[in-house]
This record gives sequence, structure tokens and C-alpha cells, in this order.
Amino acid sequence: MMNKMPILYRLGRIILGPIFKLYYNPTIIGKEFIPKDGSIIIAGNHKHLYDQCLTIIATKRFINYMAKKEYFDNKKTAWFFKNTGCISVDRKNKDTKAMDRAINVLNQGGAIGIFPEGTRNKTKKFLLPFKFGAVSMAMKTDSYVVPFGITGDYKFRSKNLTIRYGKPFKVNNMNLEDANKKLYSEVEKLMKTNINSNN
Repeated sequence: MMNKMPILYRLGRIILGPIFKLYYNPTIIGKEFIPKDGSIIIAGNHKHLYDQCLTIIATKRFINYMAKKEYFDNKKTAWFFKNTGCISVDRKNKDTKAMDRAINVLNQGGAIGIFPEGTRNKTKKFLLPFKFGAVSMAMKTDSYVVPFGITGDYKFRSKNLTIRYGKPFKVNNMNLEDANKKLYSEVEKLMKTNINSNN
């Protein structure tokens, strides 16, 4: 049986979702590619603290997000991350506990949200190298990977904030290296498509 959607997550989507849409005016493309059931890993680039909000408003599914341990250590933010079903990840050490929790969610047919760059991209690089967690979990659980690319600015009534989802794919017949390259390539392609369509 799938893990239940926390009340705070549900309320956030119902109440804060419309406010977020009204304020930031995001363009959401390809949300029909997010499967309505079955285990999925939604993975893409990370540019802003609010990136996960774009997927939360794009699907009715409950997404368990992987979030850095520092958010859970901070009293100001811990209550929010704990009560919205996020999974704490220690980025400085190999966090097998976090991986086990995420795999358990997927084995129950749930959805995991992850940013394979491992941190927000505050550099001038288009896309940071991807860590292997997303494709590794996909292999271990036979889950679909749903890639996305986010581009644009988080500004009031933004004219270019866009998230674009790609077709789900499985990585079972690949090795980890090739699977990670495929995910990276798909995300990069989606980001470039956004930029070209906004020009």
C-alpha cells in the first residue's frame, strides 16, 4: 500500500498552489507525462528553493522529495519538511538510510522527487554533474524516471518561468553510467527546448 499524503502537503497544494501560480505565473508543459500511478522518480535540474513547488502543482500525486539534512536540523524549517513527507539526506556522507526510505516508497508504488545535481546550481554552468542516486534507485525498483527541465526567473508574474517534463523511461537495461548520461541528456534537452521556445 502506498504511503499516505500528509495533511500539510495536501493543504499546501490546495491553498498555496493557486497563490504560487498567480504570483509566479509558471508555464507547465508535458505534465501528462507524469504517470498517474506506479513507482516513479521525478528528476531534473535545481535552480531555486521553490523548484519542487512546480511539480507539486503539476500533479495530484504525492511526491516524497529528497531534501538536504540541514533543513531538518534547522528548527525554523524542520517542522515543514518533516510534515510534508520529505526524506532527509546527508549530502556529506553516503546516506544509506535515506536511500532505503526512498526505495521503500518506490516499492510501494509511490513517487520520489529528486534533484540529481545534489544542490542548487548557483554557478554559471548550464547544468552541474549528476549524482547517481536517481538512476540507482530506478534500477533497484524498476521505476520509471520522469525527467524535467526548469528555466526562467522566479519573479512576480514571470514571463519565462517554465518547467517541461519529458517522456518517462526505464533504465534497467543500462549500466549506471549510461543511465546517468541519458538522464542528464534528457534534462539538458528539456532546458534547451524551454529557452528556445521563450526566445
